[in-house]
Amino acid sequence: MFLVNVRVVRHCVGFQSLRSLHVTAVGCGAPVSACCVRGAGLKQLHGARRSWININNKMQSCCPPTRCLSTSSHSEDGDLIYTGSLGTAVRGVKFFSYSTSGASLVLVPQILMKTGLGVQSFALQAAFCGVVGFFTFLTPVLLHLFTKGYVVRLYHNPDRDTYTAVTYNVFLAEKRTVFHQKQVRIPQVTKMFTTFYADKMGLLVNPDLFSIPQDFNHLMGYDKPFSFHTEVDPADKS
Repeated sequence: MFLVNVRVVRHCVGFQSLRSLHVTAVGCGAPVSACCVRGAGLKQLHGARRSWININNKMQSCCPPTRCLSTSSHSEDGDLIYTGSLGTAVRGVKFFSYSTSGASLVLVPQILMKTGLGVQSFALQAAFCGVVGFFTFLTPVLLHLFTKGYVVRLYHNPDRDTYTAVTYNVFLAEKRTVFHQKQVRIPQVTKMFTTFYADKMGLLVNPDLFSIPQDFNHLMGYDKPFSFHTEVDPADKS
């Protein structure tokens, strides 16, 4: 008899706990009363809890974390519209040329003294120094003349319509040249190391390396309206 009463009391306590139990959905935030599951067993309660967990996981999987992707590069010079692919190669070749020239200046006097050319005829000395000097001085100078207009980076300021071209100077340092679009002049004869002139300075760019082709068209002035100006002969006016 005592055992029967204990079972009845335990059943009543479990029944009352089901009335006051509330389940909160994590994804929705709305409380769900358990009165509607009155008389349901613990297996059904665990099944409902698992279903809410599955729904919450699906909702979280459908909402991936946001990522901030920036495709534009902006600096104080303006928007970066062009990057030369041979900038590192040009700088490396010029550095190698300067290094060999410096080594030649150090080794030539020692070669003259140890080989005896320094005490021989002046003509032989001049010929030897001329050959060595050609590779020591003339090669770096020619290399700089050919590559001084190569644009490493090109920036555009749309507010003022100005450009900033970054090149390398004689000392392999970056040199900035600022010019307006009105100062751009296309050479009448195609040149190997000049794409356009910025005032009087020749610059070399690769049109295929512009991320947006319209930037190259605006730089060269191809987007301007074209008009025909026919010259009228003064004899026709009379």
